Amino acid sequence: MLGFFRSFLKSRFGVAFALVFLGLIALAFASADVTGSGFGGVAGGDRAAKVGSSRLGTAELGKALTGSFEQERQRQPGLTMEQFLSAGGMDTVLNGLTDRLALAEWGERHGMTVSNRLIDSEIVKVQAFQGVDGKFSQSTYEQLLKQRGLTDKEVRKDLGQGLIARQLLLPAGFGAQMADEAVQRYAALLTEKRTGTVLQVPSLAFAPASPPDANTLLAFYNANKARYMQPERRTIRYLVLDETSLKNVPAPTEAEIAADYKANTAIYAPSEQRSVTQVIVPTEAAAKALAAEVASSGALESAARAKGLVPSKLENQTRDTLGNQTAKAVADAAFAAAQGAIAAPAKSSIGWHVVKVDAVTRNTGKTLDQARPDIIKTLTAQKRRAALSDLAAQAEQEIDGGTGLADIARKLNLTVSTTAPLTADGSVFGTQGEKVSPDLAPLVQAAFAMEREGEAQLAELTAGLKVAIFDVGQLTAATPAPLDRIKPLVARDWAVDQGAAKAKAAADKILAALNKGMPMTEALKAAGAPLPAPQTVDLPRAALNQMQGQVPAPLALLFAMAKGTHKRLEGPDKAGWFVVSVKDIVLGDVKRGDQVFTQAARSFSADAGDEYAQQLRLAIRKEVGVERNEAGIKAVRDQLTGANAQ
Repeated sequence: MLGFFRSFLKSRFGVAFALVFLGLIALAFASADVTGSGFGGVAGGDRAAKVGSSRLGTAELGKALTGSFEQERQRQPGLTMEQFLSAGGMDTVLNGLTDRLALAEWGERHGMTVSNRLIDSEIVKVQAFQGVDGKFSQSTYEQLLKQRGLTDKEVRKDLGQGLIARQLLLPAGFGAQMADEAVQRYAALLTEKRTGTVLQVPSLAFAPASPPDANTLLAFYNANKARYMQPERRTIRYLVLDETSLKNVPAPTEAEIAADYKANTAIYAPSEQRSVTQVIVPTEAAAKALAAEVASSGALESAARAKGLVPSKLENQTRDTLGNQTAKAVADAAFAAAQGAIAAPAKSSIGWHVVKVDAVTRNTGKTLDQARPDIIKTLTAQKRRAALSDLAAQAEQEIDGGTGLADIARKLNLTVSTTAPLTADGSVFGTQGEKVSPDLAPLVQAAFAMEREGEAQLAELTAGLKVAIFDVGQLTAATPAPLDRIKPLVARDWAVDQGAAKAKAAADKILAALNKGMPMTEALKAAGAPLPAPQTVDLPRAALNQMQGQVPAPLALLFAMAKGTHKRLEGPDKAGWFVVSVKDIVLGDVKRGDQVFTQAARSFSADAGDEYAQQLRLAIRKEVGVERNEAGIKAVRDQLTGANAQ
């Protein structure tokens, strides 16, 4: 489950570097669902670490961990805080924060500063701070800071630290290169070909001949219940408010129809649009000369291009829109000319315009009676949306007053529906490949965030058209599957467990025989049991890349071994062992002009640059000095996982 997260933590630009460059601000505004952590004081002091003359508070560490956890939980809805921390989240986030402080202090010691204007430029880039017009909004900024429990001073300090970190680390890796000789050697490895064998030594080949009795099977099941855990699942009870929920929505009145017609006069009044081609020249004389030249033929585009000028087209322009894009004089001239004609040259702020009228589209407009059907349709939709909004507001008041879902359904004359038991990713429990209906998918994450059953909430499913009122109907904690339902699986696992030790011993014997130079066919006799035939491998390394990260472990080992060697590899879940042998390695012949060489050089340059940046980061960390307060760190962990309450 945590494979992706572990790889993310280990990646060059994973959580640690994200925190170094972006800090708490990026985490706090990564998702609209992440709210202030409410992280309070903890036992063990309010200091998580001392970095030079600075300190990292437990509250700051708690906020950063919560933000990182929420980001990861968006990828893995079933992830718990305990799993997140156990997978390395604590050390990674803590190191990222202490690195930021160390880099900032080192930079300040050596004269590096960040101006308020530069910080301002970073703030306006944060998408969460933008208003509906896509521009920075001071009121949105202040509201979100208050919502997240942050201050303007904290935001500025945080962004300043990130900017110093960038100024230090990014140049350290810029332009890094690896020597051509080294690149050529590594590129040869990338194009190598290997031959060898993979022998499987399955545990079931050494399992007892007789099945386990009932007591033995029960004892094995009790000792290995963690293997058979079923995920937490929940049913969602819900009501849907939509068009079908509305009763007695009044039709638009004559006064409302007339008012709408009046308010939209520009839509219903007669109008004219023109599509034009224009050429802009610097002087009036040049404009008149060009207009006169094309007056008879109308070939403005070809005449303009012959003079090195670039014509442009403006489609479906009203007089106002054309005037806004050019000038009023240009629009007046274009609308005074007939279709296909060249308008009188007119001047704008950027030059003289020669305009050809390509097409004229006239709309005769609509009277009130002609527009009535469209207006009635529009007003009816508006009224129904307003009625749905009022109904949702009524339901929300009931929820706020503590009314349960069943009572709300009764008051609104609706029927409660219930999903099948669902897991955190929306899968239907017990049914392979089946997911919750796409319409209800937005409810799943919220339902799994609820602490108990019966707490109704309201959520919009389709903007302005569909709203759901829902709660958790039944919450079933993660528990082992009943033995009676999985007896064949448990019996097989018992057999594998019983044969695992003997399989390992057999693999050791085969490996010892091979290391003495014995042929594989003779070495197999040392196993003492029939085994599957060895698999011959004859592959180029490029074949591993085509497996898109799904390289079988024995194959990966074969491409990591030396020629003429043999190794043993344990299979998953005690299923058995593999004995891997490499017979021959043929290196690729790579020239410096080859594409693979160029690709390898680019990749190794990036790796070298990252390594330089990492080494600088570690050196600065060592020079500034970082001291962890293990008591404070443990207290943060305990508070986040709820260990204090146990």
